[in-house]
Amino acid sequence: MNYGEQQIKNKIKNLASPKGKVINRIRLYSIISLVVILLASLLVLGFSVAGLLRGLVDSAPSLDDVELMPSGYATTIYDADGNVTQTLMGSDANRIYVDIGQIPEDVQHAFIAIEDARFYEHKGIDLKGIIRAVYTGVINHNGLEQGASTITQQLLKNQVFGGGNETSFFARFTRKIQEQCLAVDLENNMDKDQILEYYLNTINLGQNTLGVEAASKRYFDKSVSELNISEAAVIAGITQNPSEYNPITHQENNAAKRKLVLKAMLEQEFISEDEYEDALGEDVYSYIRQVNEKKSSAKSTVNSYYVDAVIDSVIKDLKQELGYTETQAYNALYRRGLKIYSCQKKDLQDICDNVINNDKYYPKETIKYLSYALSVKSTGGEILQYTENDIKSFYSSTKGRDINLYFKKKKNANKYINAFKKKILNDDSQIVDERINFIKQPQASFVLLDQHNGQVQAIVGGRGGKTADRTFNRATSSKRQPGSTFKILSTYLPALDTCGMTLANVEEDAPYKYPGTNIMVRNWDSTGYKGLITLRDAIASSNNIVTVKTFEKVSPQTGFDYLLNLGFSTLVDKKHSEDGKIYTDIQLPTALGGLTDGVTNLELTAAYASIANGGTYIEPVFYTKIVDHEGNLLLENKPDTKRVMKESSAWLLTNAMKDVISYGTGTAAKFEDIKTEQAGKTGTTSDNTDYWFEGYTPYYTAGIWTGYDMNTPQPQGNFHKKMWKEIMEKIHKKMRLEEKSFPKPDDIVSCNICTKSGLLANSDACTFAGDGAQIRTEYFANGTQPHKKCNLHISPAYAG
Repeated sequence: MNYGEQQIKNKIKNLASPKGKVINRIRLYSIISLVVILLASLLVLGFSVAGLLRGLVDSAPSLDDVELMPSGYATTIYDADGNVTQTLMGSDANRIYVDIGQIPEDVQHAFIAIEDARFYEHKGIDLKGIIRAVYTGVINHNGLEQGASTITQQLLKNQVFGGGNETSFFARFTRKIQEQCLAVDLENNMDKDQILEYYLNTINLGQNTLGVEAASKRYFDKSVSELNISEAAVIAGITQNPSEYNPITHQENNAAKRKLVLKAMLEQEFISEDEYEDALGEDVYSYIRQVNEKKSSAKSTVNSYYVDAVIDSVIKDLKQELGYTETQAYNALYRRGLKIYSCQKKDLQDICDNVINNDKYYPKETIKYLSYALSVKSTGGEILQYTENDIKSFYSSTKGRDINLYFKKKKNANKYINAFKKKILNDDSQIVDERINFIKQPQASFVLLDQHNGQVQAIVGGRGGKTADRTFNRATSSKRQPGSTFKILSTYLPALDTCGMTLANVEEDAPYKYPGTNIMVRNWDSTGYKGLITLRDAIASSNNIVTVKTFEKVSPQTGFDYLLNLGFSTLVDKKHSEDGKIYTDIQLPTALGGLTDGVTNLELTAAYASIANGGTYIEPVFYTKIVDHEGNLLLENKPDTKRVMKESSAWLLTNAMKDVISYGTGTAAKFEDIKTEQAGKTGTTSDNTDYWFEGYTPYYTAGIWTGYDMNTPQPQGNFHKKMWKEIMEKIHKKMRLEEKSFPKPDDIVSCNICTKSGLLANSDACTFAGDGAQIRTEYFANGTQPHKKCNLHISPAYAG
């Protein structure tokens, strides 16, 4: 604007006037005030931001209170020869820790090259990396996602901040600030190698693996210490996105990433040009596919029955011996990297599995039991559960028919299933889960024990495929009536051991009722009563009447006490039922194995093992020791050992049970291909519901059971005894065991007795008595042998 001279004079006059001075002063004060307010606002904002940052820093976890070393490790179970039989892992636990010295430099450099090129230069945070990340984020509009975190920060994110899965900006901002502060603090207190070691054992590398060792075994089937440059680049390339860069499911993505890793290693002079070219040219993915096919086609990862038994035993012992809670024991087993050394002999287990699961040994009438589980979401959102029992009830209530759930053909079972579903489902119903399993029948279980140390060297908990972990184990958990196998333990053991009886004692096999009742005791066979017979012959022929009469003399209480001392945990002293009845196993039917609940194969076999072991009971064990992740002995499993009978009693019972196999009820179990001595006892319950054979050699004790899960009658036969024989012969051959006899104690004596009186034989009179009497050499514990002559058969010379 151009002013004339007069205008300029007027302007100066106005400014110099009192009114102009006031206006100018107001304008000046306004400007000053705005500047002051702006500065104050900036100062307040600065203090606020500083306070916020200070608060975030102060609220960060202390390094003294956090554990940077990975804590979730897989537990390994070994067999008796040191071979891995199973790996147990919970969430965040498939990790095998290795120290930095076991990780090749090429592997270390591969991760450093792609994740943190200035790892050995920065002090926890990489300012150049942050600037690059900010620039890249602005250009690509994707935030701070590339290069912003050092290896130190990633370790903290994984171990302290739960992996950095925040859902809000402020939460991410808070974690990032605290992470950076802790990273600086950590680098001031821990050397680079230790930080790198923790990091390489922490990272998620896909396929449910954590850390470089687990990943190396999964993708290359070898230890990380054996990886070459190309293989190291494959694993390092997974880190930033384990799903996207998985070398099995996304090979092309991983291959591209591998090239970037190798290029970065070359640029950072971790490898030479020649090494770079060689690594690029290696066909690592063909080998990865081979390893994956091998692992995929390997046997199911479902626990074996033996592993299930080890798990149950370990959890029980951690609670009882170390005071763990159930949760603590479970976490220790699945997350603390324990090493459990089991007693299982793989070769012997294979023999047992192969025989028990071979259909040729079973009756041709083999059928299948329907096991069914159905989960349905109703219209109202409620989840309804149904089982095979609901199918059975459905047919009973609506069709007026009883079905037993046993089928020869699967298609017949499917008809029942479809009819049941048609009835319960409507248009709005949603099936959440349906499981149909056909379980072979009759079922079976087998236990193999080394009687000298109590170690269970093999078990089979069922016949047919095992579909899940910790399912019903018929060897350790199924309580079944033991039948005549109990006669030895309940009756003849206490009779010989403490009641003054001998194998020469006689009882009359004649019509007999349980005392005080009208209930007849019946023998299992139909060949008629035998009159006076010795206890030895009663054992060999499994005579019920003589057993009950002997048990009455022993007394049910004494027999019960012996059974408890033999390790049985399922016997009933006294139990009140809901209908007011009282049940007890302190009763005469216990002599024949008539129990309230029953016994398990494991405990029955362990009881027989005490006889085989010369009268010393050793608690059966599935493992010898547990070592923690640091290599310290956590638990040593020394079984309880106690003498439960005289050595002479054990030998006499063994000698009598040799006759069971030689000419008694167990001849089908008699060895044909080996000459080692054997002893055992058969057992059959009413209607052939249960078949048992418990037997032993000088080396092993084994018990077999067969039966239908729902307690229905089995076809008549000796197939279970033949299976026992087949397994034991194969085991003794496999172990190349020499022929051996049962050692006889020094206090065993013998004399000739009459089998009708049990007294010393009158040779002529007893031989020609005509009442079936025989003269037999019988064995006795010294001091219990008879001194009187037979009083039933008097020789003429003696009479005159």
